[in-house]
This record gives sequence, C-alpha cells and structure tokens, in this order.
Amino acid sequence: MSDTPMPAPLHLGQTSALPASPEEAVLDYVPNPRPGTLYLVRFAAPEFTSLCPVTGAPDFAHLVIDYAPGETIVESKSLKLFLGSFRNHNGFHEDVTVGIGQRLFAEMKPRWLRIGGYWYPRGGIPIDVFWQSDAPPPALWLPDQGVGGYRGRG
Repeated sequence: MSDTPMPAPLHLGQTSALPASPEEAVLDYVPNPRPGTLYLVRFAAPEFTSLCPVTGAPDFAHLVIDYAPGETIVESKSLKLFLGSFRNHNGFHEDVTVGIGQRLFAEMKPRWLRIGGYWYPRGGIPIDVFWQSDAPPPALWLPDQGVGGYRGRG
C-alpha cells in the first residue's frame, strides 16, 4: 500500500447533491480492507438511466460491475451519485457502458474489472454491451452476472 494518505471521502456521511454530469461526478476511493486477498466485488444497478444522444429520450439498463480490488475500493455512495449523473447525459449504450468501466479502472486501479450493460430495447432491439480490463486473475471466482437476455413480456 502507498505511504501517501488518501483524501477523506467527499460523500461518505455527508449530504451530497446529484452531479449535473458524469464529468462533474467525483468518485471516492478508500483503502482495501483486505489488501493482498483476491476477491470479487459486485455492484448491480438495475434501474440505470441515460439519454439517447439522437432523440433525447430516456434509455434504461441493468448494469453489473464486477472487480477484484487492488489497493483501493470504490466508495458506494460516490458510485451511486456517479451512476445517477448519467440521468441527464446523452450517450450511446456502447459509450456509456465502456466509459463507466474505463473510468473506474483508470481511477481505482483494481486488479481486474468488468462491466455488463444490459440495455432495454431501443427501436425494438435490446443492446447488451460488455467490457473488461483484461483476462481475470487465475483463481478469481467469477459468478454469472445473473441478467438473462431480454425476453419481452414472456
């Protein structure tokens, strides 16, 4: 672990407003409570929303973020605020999903990260987007993300 002290979390235990955009959102990271241990953390956001960059209509997705922590973990309140900031953000499904994964990976520096974006139909076609940082570490338990393919009302 680095000798540089981490800044105090900005959101933890504080009243925080929803950021106006993903660029304005500040993600907080705290020290990994189990450094050196290989384990998986999962965040599921089943009611994620962003806006279609063409029509401005809302798009809905079920996001699943899995990562194997390095020296830090993402503080969950800051992640919720970051994800909520997409509510007024225009972006294609691919850009939104991959962008979230890449930002988390670049800032948190986990051992490994993957994101699954299970988007509800736009124009009658569901779009699922997947990104991972690299091959998962050997011996990391990777459960299925648990989100089935879109089946409509059936």
